[in-house]
Amino acid sequence: MISRQAARLLADTPAIAEAHFRAEAEPYDALLRPDGYLNLGTAENRLLWDLLRDKLAALPPLTEAGARYAPLHGTDELRGRVADLLSATCRTPLDADDLVVISGATGALDAIASVLCDPGEAIVVPAPYYGAFDTDLGGRSGARILPAPLSPEDGFRLTADAVDRALKEARSEGTTVRAVALSSPSNPIGEVHPPEVLADLLRVVREHDVDLISDEIYAHAVFGDRPFTSAADPAVNPYWAERTHVVWGFAKDFGLPGLKTGVLHTRAPRVRDAARAMAYFAPVSTATQATLAGLLADPAWVAAFLAAGRARLASSYGHLVALLEAHGIPYAPAEAGFSVWLDLRRWLPGTDFEAERLLWRALFETAKVSILPGGAFRSPQPGWFRLCHTVDAPLVAEAVRRIAAHPGPAGAPPAPTGEDLSAPLPHAPNGRRP
Repeated sequence: MISRQAARLLADTPAIAEAHFRAEAEPYDALLRPDGYLNLGTAENRLLWDLLRDKLAALPPLTEAGARYAPLHGTDELRGRVADLLSATCRTPLDADDLVVISGATGALDAIASVLCDPGEAIVVPAPYYGAFDTDLGGRSGARILPAPLSPEDGFRLTADAVDRALKEARSEGTTVRAVALSSPSNPIGEVHPPEVLADLLRVVREHDVDLISDEIYAHAVFGDRPFTSAADPAVNPYWAERTHVVWGFAKDFGLPGLKTGVLHTRAPRVRDAARAMAYFAPVSTATQATLAGLLADPAWVAAFLAAGRARLASSYGHLVALLEAHGIPYAPAEAGFSVWLDLRRWLPGTDFEAERLLWRALFETAKVSILPGGAFRSPQPGWFRLCHTVDAPLVAEAVRRIAAHPGPAGAPPAPTGEDLSAPLPHAPNGRRP
């Protein structure tokens, strides 16, 4: 026998995780395994290792101190250096004592949800949203995740009105809502939320007297023209700072997901103390913290590294969208992150999410391409898929070729619709219609 909690976590294990590990076990190689899988479903930035390898190798070796216990919510050294980095990002001084270091952004999201919510209470999340939010925010806390659907006609762009509607609907049904959570920049859309939209969102959360959880793990992965604005930036958040909690980590901006190091920033003392207590169950090893503190020791190197990463992301994104346009595959434009939101509705064998699931399975089993279906991100509309492009360019090209060649409902690759795909999306300069 296992507990109800364990049974619920097992039931939430997604099929997409199985797809990832199968694709990684049999990877495509043009010469050695031409029938292998192309894994463009996992948001890992595999374009940075050559920039990191020598820097990591040059760090001091493990010392006795690195093998000993350290504060379970993070060493003073690491929290201080992360505070320096994020102070510039948030455009406001952050106190290292307000940071909790924990095992991955997943651990940080789990901690803040568990601190804010009792089982059965709710968190509203604009949808589509990062699919693991369901588990990260609700898996152990028992919180309910309530999607706030965004409009496909507006390119799934964030609006405060959509969140306001979801909050009002939840309250009308007697649901206790404790927080609104979002990814910023957004995942899977790749939108850099405009400051005026964030200000509107903060006005809504204040009016509803709920907290804001901002997952800013892609904060330094912006390659578009619009600069990133943190939800902690006083320019957009002058009144709700203690009720705003920011999550960041080393997985995306530094391309180090395997080191499993996340950070929670909160200015609310009781929330911070409770999150520190949660970190007891998911600490980061002292040796890992020493490595990351060493990585951040040279601010000039960090700035150059992040700039090089943004340049590589821009190049990778440009390569992908050129391929999509050449093959007539519509997409929503991105400004940040590792992925593009593809519109594969013409390929669907039906009109519902079951049809989307069938297409996802066919692409995986037949075309040997792993991308993620919109249903995994609670998309309000079937037929959208997330494709991650931060792998070697030839792999991206082969994956797009296979997707474009995949038979549509009539048994042949779908022809372009003939609609004008050059018109820009609202709020998305130089974008293409989804």
